[in-house]
Amino acid sequence: MITTLISFVFATVTLAFSPGPDNIFVLTQGVVNGKKHGFATVAGLMLGCLVHTTFVAFGVSEVIKRNSSIFIIIKLIGVFYMLYLAYSIYKSDASIAFSTENVEKKNTIELFKIGFWMNVLNPKITIFFLAFLPQFLFSDKISSLIQFYVLGGIFILTSFTVFSSIVLLADSLSGLLKKNKKIGSYFKWAQIIVFVAIAVLILF
Repeated sequence: MITTLISFVFATVTLAFSPGPDNIFVLTQGVVNGKKHGFATVAGLMLGCLVHTTFVAFGVSEVIKRNSSIFIIIKLIGVFYMLYLAYSIYKSDASIAFSTENVEKKNTIELFKIGFWMNVLNPKITIFFLAFLPQFLFSDKISSLIQFYVLGGIFILTSFTVFSSIVLLADSLSGLLKKNKKIGSYFKWAQIIVFVAIAVLILF
């Protein structure tokens, strides 16, 4: 159980640090609008993660109750999806596009709403949660519904910590990304390794 949760935290930290639309958006808002606005954006994104956790928790838990063999199919889908993500990242450009030009200044409530809807309305995140969370269920004795919320809570807490550090270090990180062209490549391979590792973990 502890090993599974540690693996989950490690995977979540790596994914949260890997440059993507969410953390680049947080970084941009932190640089342009300041720390308070950056944290408002992060809060919106994390609330969106809670919505996705709820969808997956109730949906997959119901599947497990009705037919455990279908859950095996979900796990296999998770394997292929993780390998697909690894391959997609491998084929993608390693450079990180970061620009604060023409970024409109908004108040904290607006940025909170943008972060929330940006997360909730992204179908790729729903698919990711469906493929990712079930692979780390950690107990045969605890309700799967409770386990999903524990995992979702860990995911949110870990992501919030990482994203908050991005906000606090916004100026330094933006300068670093602009100067060091190799960072994108490092993060690219970190993501690939994590996704392949998760797929292998599911299989064996």
